[in-house]
Amino acid sequence: MGLVWTLSIYFVTWWICLFAILPLGVRNHTEDGSAPEPGNDPGAPVNPNIKKKFLTTSWVAAIVTAAIWITYTFHLIRLPDLPG
Repeated sequence: MGLVWTLSIYFVTWWICLFAILPLGVRNHTEDGSAPEPGNDPGAPVNPNIKKKFLTTSWVAAIVTAAIWITYTFHLIRLPDLPG
């Protein structure tokens, strides 16, 4: 398994993790009890914490990619053993 393959797996995993982590802990204006600024949607997040979510996504994707790399490198699951 080369560097390009590993980076490709990390990239795909990062995006999947991002979409799983984005909705966590989000409160909209209705839930927060505050009025949205004029022109903003009431369902928009009050504080989306994008930096924190990007950091969380990065380390979760790194752990998942490491697990995939270990599984592939040490042949913990062989392709012919998977149900077809």
